[in-house]
Amino acid sequence: MSDETTRAAHLLHEMGVLKAQRRTGWWMAGVRDPESVAEHAWRTALIASVIAAMEGADPARAALISVWHDTGETRSGDINHLGQKYIGTKPDARDIAADQTSGLAAEVGEMVRSAVAAYEEQDSLEARCAKDADKLECLLQGVEYRAQGYSAAQRWIDNSLPRIKTTSGRALAEAVLEQGGLDWLYAAME
Repeated sequence: MSDETTRAAHLLHEMGVLKAQRRTGWWMAGVRDPESVAEHAWRTALIASVIAAMEGADPARAALISVWHDTGETRSGDINHLGQKYIGTKPDARDIAADQTSGLAAEVGEMVRSAVAAYEEQDSLEARCAKDADKLECLLQGVEYRAQGYSAAQRWIDNSLPRIKTTSGRALAEAVLEQGGLDWLYAAME
C-alpha cells in the first residue's frame, strides 16, 4: 500500500471524528445533545446545492465546499463564539487543511484545500452559496430546537437570518420561518 493511500485512509478515519463532535454553541441554548458537526455539514451541503441551483451556480461545487467547510474541527474542536472570545483568534481552517492533507495524492490534497480555501475566502458564487447554506442550516436547526422547547434557540435564528446574503438563500430562510416543521409531511400526504 502506498504512503498516499495510507494517508487518505487516515484522513477518512479522522473525518469520522466529526460524527461524534457536537456543535457546542447549542449547549448555550440548553440543548443537551446537539447535532454533530457531520450532521450539520451534511444538511449544509444539501442546502448549498439547492441555493446554488437557484442562483445559477454549480450545485456540486457548492456542496463540496460545504462538506469540507468544518472539517478542521477534528483538530480544533467546535469553538463557539463565546469560546473564541477567550482564545483571541479562531484557528485558520486553511492551515489545518494543509496539515490534514500533507502526504496525500496531489489531486486529493488540492481538492480538499481548494474547497476549504474557497469557503474561507468567499471568492466565488459557489462559496457564497455554501456560506449562506451554513447560516441557513443554523437557522433551520434553531427552528427545530425551538419547536422542541428550547426557547433560547431563537437567538441563533435571529443571528443567522441577517447573515444570509443571496437572494435565494434569503427566500428560503423566509419560507422556513413561515412553515411548521411538519408542513412537508402534510404536503406529502395530500
